[in-house]
Amino acid sequence: MPLLEIACFNVESALIAQTSGADRIELCKDQQLGGTTPLLPDFLELKKNVEIPVNVMIRPRGGNFVYVNEELQQMEKELGMFIKAGTDGFVFGILDEGKVDVERCRYLVEKAKGRPCTFHRAFDEIAEDDMLEQLVVLIECGFRAVLTSGGKKNAVEGSEVLKKVVDAANGRIDVIVGGGVRSTNLQVLKEDTGAGTFHSSAIVAGGEVASKEEVMALKILVK
Repeated sequence: MPLLEIACFNVESALIAQTSGADRIELCKDQQLGGTTPLLPDFLELKKNVEIPVNVMIRPRGGNFVYVNEELQQMEKELGMFIKAGTDGFVFGILDEGKVDVERCRYLVEKAKGRPCTFHRAFDEIAEDDMLEQLVVLIECGFRAVLTSGGKKNAVEGSEVLKKVVDAANGRIDVIVGGGVRSTNLQVLKEDTGAGTFHSSAIVAGGEVASKEEVMALKILVK
């Protein structure tokens, strides 16, 4: 089933996303870092005002996706905090020497207590030759989805790889196409990748808040 997920770095964007037709929100903060764990008060405020699912990013900092034990403990604590607050799902990813950190990822998926987990664009740090093998690893860890640009700077550049990932997934895990997705390129991405789920911030002209018009345009194309 086609789905549009909007990455929101603030409550205002999330509210715009819902009223403009988004199917799901990925809530985080720190746009300049590519997204980190959002503030609990922002999540609580949002949940009072939206009906569509809200997935929370769990990422303790910007930079790489290799974490020390203290950071893993922080991620576990944040999982529990947002479960109590009523999150619908989680978005996180942990790597070890360029591949999925199986032990730690499986541990956090279990701590999510049944909430669907998406492995985020840490997947794009994996070598292209290893991606399909690591996709199977994600499935075995219990992830329901993977967010990826095909290992490239943006999804358009990675469309050839994305097509391979979508084909290899074969419905076993949802492949969410993200990375520079806009209404100007979504139709081509649909045709080139065969994907049905797309992820965008819907932020235009270097702003900080999602554009209502862009979300609406994306939604029309995702259908």
